[in-house]
Amino acid sequence: MTTTTTRLYSLGYTQTKTYLFAAAFIVGNVALPQLAHFVPQGGFIFLPIYFFTLIASYKYGWKAGLLTAVLSPVVNHLLFGMPPLAVLPAILTKSIFLAMAAGLVAQNYKKVNLLLLAAVVAAYQLFGTLVEWAILGDFFVAIQDFRIGVPGMLIQIFGGYAIIKYLLKR
Repeated sequence: MTTTTTRLYSLGYTQTKTYLFAAAFIVGNVALPQLAHFVPQGGFIFLPIYFFTLIASYKYGWKAGLLTAVLSPVVNHLLFGMPPLAVLPAILTKSIFLAMAAGLVAQNYKKVNLLLLAAVVAAYQLFGTLVEWAILGDFFVAIQDFRIGVPGMLIQIFGGYAIIKYLLKR
């Protein structure tokens, strides 16, 4: 397994960079779902709303990630009606937990590898599934990401790893 020691950042809310990076990742989290929706059930399969939140949080810290996590689903909902209002709380919960988990793992381990990213994705999905089950009261709906979203989780892990490694060279 390849491990890369990284120059990870923990940007604060008083730094302009935080907002610039978050804005760039929010744009990615708005554009990627639009592309995914060209495939029937693409949003459910590819889980695109979480992709750039993972990268923002892991590379630039939980604060940049948290901005991305909260604003991406809200902007998507306001612009395109997706995600629907009924599932917005569950998606926000997953996004926020993803931002916190990715930022804290990166800060504590100071490296990136596939195992760490897999652990982050598994953690936010498990926690998010429990919260979604509590909110919706429907276990079958709550486990939807595990039923059809595995390709999206794999894209987050492998694609996230590739992009974070690319950003390290910049």
